[in-house]
Amino acid sequence: MATQYANFEIVVADNASTDHSITLLREKFPTVKVIINERNEGFAGGYNWALKQIEAPYYVLLNSDVAVDPFWIQPMVDLLASNPNIGACQPKILAHNAPTTFEYAGACGGWIDILGYPFSRGRVFDICEKDEKQYDHAAAIFWATGACIMIRSHLFHEMNGFDADFFAHQEEIDLCWRMQLAGYQIYACPAAKVFHVGAGTLPRGGRKVFLNFRNNLIMLAKNLPFSEFVWKLPFRFTLDAISAYKGLLSGDSGFFFAIAKAHFGFIGYCLSGRIRRTKGSKPLQSLDGVYKGSLVFEYFIKNKHYFSKIVSKQVDN
Repeated sequence: MATQYANFEIVVADNASTDHSITLLREKFPTVKVIINERNEGFAGGYNWALKQIEAPYYVLLNSDVAVDPFWIQPMVDLLASNPNIGACQPKILAHNAPTTFEYAGACGGWIDILGYPFSRGRVFDICEKDEKQYDHAAAIFWATGACIMIRSHLFHEMNGFDADFFAHQEEIDLCWRMQLAGYQIYACPAAKVFHVGAGTLPRGGRKVFLNFRNNLIMLAKNLPFSEFVWKLPFRFTLDAISAYKGLLSGDSGFFFAIAKAHFGFIGYCLSGRIRRTKGSKPLQSLDGVYKGSLVFEYFIKNKHYFSKIVSKQVDN
C-alpha cells in the first residue's frame, strides 16, 4: 500500500477464506498483521469481529480490491480533525479499469431519495459519470461507502458497529443513518481518491440482489419514524415489484425471484421480532444527503441519469 502518511498500521482481517491468499500474503508481506476469523460472518459481522481487536483513533475500512493514491489518507484525517461533528468520511471512488470514471460503490459520496433508494454523486443506478471534477468539493452526504470509509473508532463501537444481520450490502448506509440520528455528519472528501475494481465479494445475480433489496427494507424499518415507514412501505413494495416484473419480461427470471425472496425475507424478519429500532428517529428529509423527490421517477420517467441533473433544483434552493 503506497502512501505518504506515516502513522498507520495495516491489518488484514481474513474472514474464513478458503483460497491460499493468507499464505501468499505472509510470504510477500511478512510485516503485515493478519487476524483470522474461523467462520465467514460476512462484511458486516466480519468487520465487527475484527475491529474489536484494533485500537486506533480512526479506522479505515478498505476493500481488498482497491488501489490507493499515495496521498489518500491525509485529507481524510485532516477533515475529521477539523470538525468533531463529522463522524465518518469517504474518498472519491474511481473505477480501477477506467480511472477517469466514477465507480459504482460510492462514487463521490452517497445520497438517498425520499423512498430509500441509494445513489451517489457521480452514480445513479447503473450510470457512472466521468470524473470532470464536478464534485471536487467536500460536502455533507447521507452515507459513505464501505469500500473505503474512514470512521472515528469510538463512534463505530458506540453505534455497535454494523448490523450483522445484513451480512453484506447496505450495512454502511444503515450505520451512517444511525450516526446522523445520533447527531454526527457524514462527508465526502474528494481530495482523497482511490481506485476500486468492484463486485469482488458476491457475483452479480440472485444473492446480491436479494441482500440489497431485503437489507434496504430492513434499514427503512429500523430508522424511519414509524408513521413515515407505514405509508412508504407500500410504495416501495410496488416499485420493487415493477422492477422485478421488468426483469422477468426481459428474460432475467433470477432477478425476479431474488426480489420476491427479498420481500418474503423482509416480512419474515419483521415477524421474527428481530428489528432493532434506532432511538431518536427523525423524518428522513431532515437529514443530510436526502433527495426530497423520487429517484425512480426522475431516472425512468424524466430520463435524468446524472446526479447533478436530479438534485440541482434542491441544491440551488
